[in-house]
Formats: sequence, C-alpha cells, structure tokens
Amino acid sequence: MTESFWPAPAKLNLFLHVTGRRADGFHDLQTVFQLIDLCDRIGIARREDGEIVRLDGPTDVPAESDLTVRAAQALKAASGTVFGADLRVLKKIPMGGGLGGGSSDAATVLLALNRIWGTGASIDDLARIGLALGSDVPVFVRGFSAWAEGRGERLSPIELPERWFVVIHPGTSVATSGIFQATELTRNSPVITIRAFFDSGGRNDCEPVVRSRFPEVAAALDWLARFKPARLTGTGSCIFAACERAIDAERIAARVPDRWRSFVARGLNASPLHAALARDAG
Repeated sequence: MTESFWPAPAKLNLFLHVTGRRADGFHDLQTVFQLIDLCDRIGIARREDGEIVRLDGPTDVPAESDLTVRAAQALKAASGTVFGADLRVLKKIPMGGGLGGGSSDAATVLLALNRIWGTGASIDDLARIGLALGSDVPVFVRGFSAWAEGRGERLSPIELPERWFVVIHPGTSVATSGIFQATELTRNSPVITIRAFFDSGGRNDCEPVVRSRFPEVAAALDWLARFKPARLTGTGSCIFAACERAIDAERIAARVPDRWRSFVARGLNASPLHAALARDAG
C-alpha cells in the first residue's frame, strides 16, 4: 500500500501544578495543553503480512521501545486486525524537551492506522489505548488544546487566544521520571479553576527542580526572561515565551545564542492531524 504521511504536533504546558501523589505512583496534575504547529511527520504504509516494522526513526531509540511501534502493536492487539504497518518517524520535535513528541507520534499512529486498517475504533477507545502508553497521549488523540486534570487524561477543550511562541531547546534531555521522583518537588499545590489560570497564569511546579539540576536550562530561562516572561514546558528541557505577533517571536528567536536551538511556533486550538484525517475522508 502507498505510504502516507501524517503530522504529529507538539504541545506546551502553559502551567503545570502538581496537586498530589496517587497510590498508583502517578501524580495528580492540573495543566493547560497548548498545541503548536511544530510537528514530527509519521509515514505509514499498510502491510499484508501483519508485521509492524519501523523503517526509519531516532537512532538512539530502539524500535521495540519506540512509542510508534508500541502504539501500532497495541491497536493491532485491541482490534484483532490481520494487517501490519511500515512506520517511518521523521523527527523535528526535540526528544526529552517536554514538548510531547513521542506521545504525539504514538497518537498519530493510533489515529492514522485506525483509518488505514479500517478498525473502526472510537476516539474514546483510542484515548484509552493511548493512556496505557503515556499520560500525554490522550490529548493528542482527542486533538484539541485542553484544560487537563488527573494524570493529564481528564480533558476539557479550552479556547486559547492566538499567540506565537519562542521555544528554546538548550541542548539537553530531561527524563520525566527523574523529575517526578525528586524529593524537593512540590506535590501539594492547591487546585485552581480555569478562571484563576486566566487571571494568574499559574506556574510550573517542575521548573525549580529542572532549574537546579540542569544549569543549561537555568541559563536559557534567565536569557529568555530578559525579553518576555519565560517558562519551562512539562518536565522537559524546553522553555518558551508567548508573543502576540509572529514578528516579535521571530525577533527574539534571531537573538538566541548559537549553542541552543530555537523555534517559532504558532499556537493551535485544533490538531493539524485531525484536519488531515478530515481531508482524507473527503
């Protein structure tokens, strides 16, 4: 079958409060997921022999550990389909940056293969499969910027103002598990409302931990804060600042020191993957 390519958008956490620790080892969170137009691309072709094969992907991620492969295997197991897939993962979203690239790649595979295989799973079904792969997968499956609670899987659509973001990757990768296991992590932030978020902007409870353990992230935060309020996204190493105009974001990005990567990304309220699926449906 002919290979087709599908977008996998990144996200920013506009704030991230850790409100408690759960008996299952996960944490209760409140956050806002802002989708952005920085995207990986996932190539998919149906196989008739039932095999799941990654033809191309990150060299430092073994195929058996790749969330795209695991997502395809999970959907195959849940649906009982006889088909397989060739997968090609073309990365643009930095890994370990807190931008959700791996989770988004997995969601793209679930949604696109559901179409290509004709398995007929609902969005709720795909979100449940995705949650077993990672806490951030459901937001990409559902395809909208969202207010999130629980592990991040209890999602409510939220309409965010049109903005542009300067995103800086300071050249280091941060493991989520290490941050959530940190003894100094704040785990008792009070629960807030959506209105309180819009009034105050909240904060990222993981930022002090990442700042103290990763000096290059701290340096990038301090540099960007000279121009705009700067914040860490998720538990990763990427930081961002919001601008009302693209040109303002581009001017800041042009000044980012050469030792760091920078992106200018537009905020989205709806996923380009869902738009691509709608076009494909005709």
